[in-house]
Amino acid sequence: MSAFGRYLNPTRRGVLATGVGLAALVAGMPAAKAFELKGKPKIAFIYASTIKDGGWNEAMDAARKKVEADLGLTIATSESIPEEATAFRSAVDLYVKRGFNIIVGTSYGYSDPIAEAAKAYPEVAFLNASGTTNGANLESFYARTYEAWYLAGMAAGAVTGGKVGMLGGFPVGVVNWDLNAFLRGARAMKADAQMIGIYTNSWWDPVKEGQVAEAMLDQGADVIATDLSAASALNAAEKRGKYAVGYQIDMAAYAPNGILTSVVFKWENYLAPTLKNIIAGTWKPEEYGAFVGLATKTVDLTAFSAKLPPEALAKIEAARKAIEAGTLTPFDGPVTKQDGSVAVPAGEKMTDEALWAMDYFVEGAIGTMPAAAK
Repeated sequence: MSAFGRYLNPTRRGVLATGVGLAALVAGMPAAKAFELKGKPKIAFIYASTIKDGGWNEAMDAARKKVEADLGLTIATSESIPEEATAFRSAVDLYVKRGFNIIVGTSYGYSDPIAEAAKAYPEVAFLNASGTTNGANLESFYARTYEAWYLAGMAAGAVTGGKVGMLGGFPVGVVNWDLNAFLRGARAMKADAQMIGIYTNSWWDPVKEGQVAEAMLDQGADVIATDLSAASALNAAEKRGKYAVGYQIDMAAYAPNGILTSVVFKWENYLAPTLKNIIAGTWKPEEYGAFVGLATKTVDLTAFSAKLPPEALAKIEAARKAIEAGTLTPFDGPVTKQDGSVAVPAGEKMTDEALWAMDYFVEGAIGTMPAAAK
């Protein structure tokens, strides 16, 4: 395991993966030939908590329903299966006994048990959202969320008086890059913009998230963005007449007057073609997992607020096209850290390895990034 393993936290339900590709705990080398599915496809999704969680699982299940319609198949589900080896394996064993041959895990915490299941059932295809394990019949997948957060930051930068705020869960790479990309986007529109970045040390705490948002507003933030599932931060911004940015699903209903956009997952754009390849016998799992972005619309944004000026919308659209074309990334150099040191020199691009290992705020951040749990 690489140095990224120091970020791993077994309580993470989803986006804490420290390297779907780069920190992969490989369950076995990819097959030299395409995976061959035995029998007609029978697909099951396994969720670590309730499907109606208002965020991660709800977005995943929305994708499942679209994939069902696309494939013309009924997909089974199990929810609230703990991120614990025995519980997960029991669910898998039951599905396999019932003839299921494609199983989709939806949690980082399933990384090790799904790798063991893949070894035990080599004729079953396994996929896992935000996982860290891959193999001959297993592919983990995650999205380049920072690409969408950069565009959301541009929207925030277009309306802010100078200070925005963003909530994160824990200080791990896939959260840190979201906060930093949001700030970089804001500064692309307003060069002196600052961001108050605060971590809640939880993935779901509506009361605390609302309190943190209130504190940010008291400190002068006029745009509040959340990297979490609860809508309480957006509620706080709405009540104060400020702007907000949602995450994972469209959160416009929680801040109808101040919402700028929501960064959303559209997992069906990865799942549908991948499942079709599995069924067709053309699937070859990526050795280090799938890491997809705006170009595939696996991560995307809802429509931008009509309150954004036309010139801002034009700049955001141009940036989006450049990101999708690969000519722009949110962390093109120069990238300066909060402490003034250089993370990426001018003219260079940040590597994927550096993205996964990101453990600092960039220039313009207010506050101190806490150390990640080891």
